[in-house]
Amino acid sequence: MAAATATATAAEEEARLLRLEEQAEHGGGGAWEYLSLARRLRARRPAPVLRLGLALLNDASARSRLAAEQWTLYEQVAVAAMDCQRLDVAKDCIGVLSKQFPGSVRVSRLEALLFEAKGDWAEAERAYALILENNPFDQIVHKRKIAIAKAQGDMSLAVDYLNKYLELFMADHDAWRELAEIYVSLQMYKQAAFCYEELILAQPTIPLYHLAYAEVLYTLGGLENLQTAKKYYASTIQLTGGKNTRALFGVCLCSAAISQLTKGRNKEEDSSELQSLAAEALLKAYKQHASSKEALVAGMLKNMKLS
Repeated sequence: MAAATATATAAEEEARLLRLEEQAEHGGGGAWEYLSLARRLRARRPAPVLRLGLALLNDASARSRLAAEQWTLYEQVAVAAMDCQRLDVAKDCIGVLSKQFPGSVRVSRLEALLFEAKGDWAEAERAYALILENNPFDQIVHKRKIAIAKAQGDMSLAVDYLNKYLELFMADHDAWRELAEIYVSLQMYKQAAFCYEELILAQPTIPLYHLAYAEVLYTLGGLENLQTAKKYYASTIQLTGGKNTRALFGVCLCSAAISQLTKGRNKEEDSSELQSLAAEALLKAYKQHASSKEALVAGMLKNMKLS
């Protein structure tokens, strides 16, 4: 219930943001309200933020009314300008902030981000290294270093940075997931499995992690991995109310592979029932939502001796 409420609230705020954007873009006012809401929602809408933000900054009267909040707007416009490749605007905004807040770590981050926007990776790395000398636990800067490695296509370096980051910030679930996905892209499946194990331990009710873990184990192969993969495909089905097609296919594929490896020996007690239920659910789903492919799926399941 809480998750549904949060989703509904997020949708309402997103709709409100779009209404304010349209209103402000057509001269109906509310630009500052829109920009404030965009910041709070962390919405990535660089083009309208740049246009509306610049209009406020270039209006001396409007800028004066913002008082201290104008500095927040300078930062917001700088980031939007970099997203839009208006590096001249970003440089000007950062220059104003640098004069107002000399020695600010926050401004130093923006300066490094501008190097990134220019593609000057070496200068960006140097700038971030300077920040970390005085602030070794600056989470944002560590994440930017990972982003730089990925932007250059150096996945091995990204893995190195992510592992160092997770030594400091072990509770960052997004980082564990990102590391797992990079490991999969590098075909380092055992390492990816470890990451998904950490995620499942931390957030056991998220079906995506169960599914991803099962798929990694299925890819690794071997009887033990296949048996464990089947269990996690089954838990995905349970967590999604039986509506995850990938997990249903996963149970069927694991069942077929296990049968081939064991030649009918050491069957699990619930194995036959589980695979039959999965096959039945798949056929029902295709009949309802993709009837033209029902015969194809039925034939595949028959070949696997599951229907």
